[in-house]
Amino acid sequence: MAKQDYYTTLEIDKNATAAEIKKAYRKMALKYHPDKNPDNKEAETKFKEAAEAYEVLSNADKKSRYDQFGHQAFDGNGGFSGGSMNMDDIFSQFGDIFGGGFGGGGGFSGFGGGFGGGQQRRVKGSNLRIRVKLTLEEIANGVEKKVKVRRKVQAPGTTYKTCASCNGSGQVTRITNTILGRMQTATTCTTCGGAGQTIDKKPDGADAHGLLVKEETVSIKIPAGVVEGMQLKVSGKGNEAPGNGISGDLLVAIEEENHATLQREGDNLHYDMYVSLPDAVLGTSKEIDTVTGKVRIKVEAGVQSGKILRLRGKGIPSINGYGKGDLLVHVNVWTPKTLSKQQKEFFEAMKEDEHFSPKPESSDKSFFEKVKDMFS
Repeated sequence: MAKQDYYTTLEIDKNATAAEIKKAYRKMALKYHPDKNPDNKEAETKFKEAAEAYEVLSNADKKSRYDQFGHQAFDGNGGFSGGSMNMDDIFSQFGDIFGGGFGGGGGFSGFGGGFGGGQQRRVKGSNLRIRVKLTLEEIANGVEKKVKVRRKVQAPGTTYKTCASCNGSGQVTRITNTILGRMQTATTCTTCGGAGQTIDKKPDGADAHGLLVKEETVSIKIPAGVVEGMQLKVSGKGNEAPGNGISGDLLVAIEEENHATLQREGDNLHYDMYVSLPDAVLGTSKEIDTVTGKVRIKVEAGVQSGKILRLRGKGIPSINGYGKGDLLVHVNVWTPKTLSKQQKEFFEAMKEDEHFSPKPESSDKSFFEKVKDMFS
């Protein structure tokens, strides 16, 4: 089943401001919050979908990439953000959307009977960032990369105990008398950082949180058609969190390596093909590079320098799955700079020959027309 458009999920249009996006998400989250819809799987699904949409549309960079590439900018290959959000992610990331009381980091009671107040905040480990260089062939065909990552993991033998300050809730409740009556507020426990647990025992070499650094090989499935600067997310492969916390994510930034003979322009590729003057006059066939291997193409007799040969579907696949770009072969007739006496005499004799006089036809487009065709 196709994933619903994020703007449709939040019931807004693409020109919505940041404030309108936040307001729309708050409305949807209130409507489908688990506290108001106990044991309602449909409401829980809509609650998660709204949070996922807000995660992307509230971030200017993510929103820009989503507007350009759609869902595949983030989750075009299983394991990449943002469809993997769970309730802990939502409560920890967007707790401030309701002024601080939304299922975690702190807040107020008296809103629907203690809105999310019973939720224990699960600490999330920090994210890790790496760069992965890809060849043009890897970008065109998609690739699975195995990379070594140094990440923090819970040290073997580490044990935790319930935090004495908050009794494991992760929050400290305070009651204040105001002119409106008694107000109860909940703030994150400073002793355990909201985790509800503190270190009991830890082995030598572990840090203050019971973590140690370990090198791990992570497999990353990269979809075809990614572009320079695009960021993919591998959920749960960042640093682990202490106790019952949630692992952070591994953020993968894409870099493109330069190709020896091909130049990328969006989904299209460009190739400069040089032919000798005799080959241009008589015609020939040439072997050229593509991202799927070498191919041989025919060069018609009398080909003009600057002619563009289009090989359809030999470019880069669209990240949105809308087919492939083309390979544009630019013909360059190579004019010799030095000639023998005999060769010079031949061309001197050809100066006045009508076959060597330029006679452009209507089909011989100008440079500007060719450039226009390239972008059409």
